[in-house]
Amino acid sequence: MRTTRLLLRSGLTLAAAAALPAWFAGPSAALSGISVSTIGTTVSVVTSACTQSNGSWGNASLLNSGQTAFAQGRQAALAGTTVSQSAAWSGVSPGTYTVVVVCSNGGTAGTQSVIVSSAPAAPTTSSTTRTAVPAPARGVMGGLGGAARDYGPLTLGIGSALVGSGVIASGWYLRKRSKPYRL
Repeated sequence: MRTTRLLLRSGLTLAAAAALPAWFAGPSAALSGISVSTIGTTVSVVTSACTQSNGSWGNASLLNSGQTAFAQGRQAALAGTTVSQSAAWSGVSPGTYTVVVVCSNGGTAGTQSVIVSSAPAAPTTSSTTRTAVPAPARGVMGGLGGAARDYGPLTLGIGSALVGSGVIASGWYLRKRSKPYRL
């Protein structure tokens, strides 16, 4: 009976610890639902997070490093189907950009940074000619959670809950092991 109560109490504590970060994240905590890619000087974004409203899926904006508001960037309307929506910008100059997608209902589908490098030089027939490719201006975009993908507060909250429950379970196990054996 005592073991059953202890296990039930531990299970409720772990469930509460797992639900707490999701509760703090609130209803706006959506996973970053965009995927950004570059080919030469073309930047494209794909999402499946938007729904069509009044004939529009939403808009995407390409912001350079000096721009902070959605309206300041180069905007493109999303086009596609219920499965996938996309937008693209061509002739983008080299640099670091942020792509923001806002659905037609006003919600943000996601934000992601991307580095556009200069277009590769055309191949030559001479084997002695080399073309220097400049390094990215900001280097590696490292940080919390990975390179350049924004996982959102819900994913980080769930990960934190898993780590926290592991710490609690480890402490409980070590505490049980430190008590002397009694018959």
